[in-house]
Amino acid sequence: MLRTIESKIESLFEGVFGRAFRTHVQPVELARKLAKEMDDHRMVSVSRVYAPNEYAVYLSTNDREQFESYENSLVNELQEYLAEHARRESYVLLSSPNVVMNTDEDLAVGEFGIATRMVQPEPGAEEPVPEATPGATMVYRPKESPPTQAATPAELGVEPEVVTLMVDGAKHTIDRQSVVIGRSKDCDIRIADPNSSRRHAEVRQEGTAYWLVDLDSTNGTAVNGRRQQRARLENDDRITIGSTELVFQRR
Repeated sequence: MLRTIESKIESLFEGVFGRAFRTHVQPVELARKLAKEMDDHRMVSVSRVYAPNEYAVYLSTNDREQFESYENSLVNELQEYLAEHARRESYVLLSSPNVVMNTDEDLAVGEFGIATRMVQPEPGAEEPVPEATPGATMVYRPKESPPTQAATPAELGVEPEVVTLMVDGAKHTIDRQSVVIGRSKDCDIRIADPNSSRRHAEVRQEGTAYWLVDLDSTNGTAVNGRRQQRARLENDDRITIGSTELVFQRR
């Protein structure tokens, strides 16, 4: 309740009274609102919290002109401020924050707008590292301690994860929740091994995990040399069925 009242008071001051008494937009005001936009547009994933990495700032003509002599330095400082804010809040960014200044003729002095986007960088693209400027407080140095952790395309859902079983040099893709392995021609993956049962074992997907389950086979099933009835599979685990070795892989 207190948080709601505080937000309403802040909105009222910045909306009605702010326009009445405020003159030019101040850099500290931009920094504070950029950080607020980062917080407001964060996205919660399974194990991470993602935040926008691209910020477009729209200023009136007069406000933009006041930054003309040091706009590049201001942009660098705002980007460093956002990077530090992301590191402090443990947000994951797809790249270092990018701030772009724009002019909007419809805005009055003291008014500004901010648009955010979450942009996937192009493969192999290198971002320029901001140089230190005189008088700037540097809180983020990418070469020494990167503030964010890059997200893989698979984690973002851009590219599907590929799960396979390698059997005698042949790669079999696991694209269903249950795959049965054995000698029978009805099995999803058939192995010509007299020491294996007709329906020997099964690979099951349960949530984001994959499990190997022995189907009461005659000679049993081993994972990494250890005989098991049920085992959670990790990348490059080796499964032994009879005298046949299978390699489980997640890419």
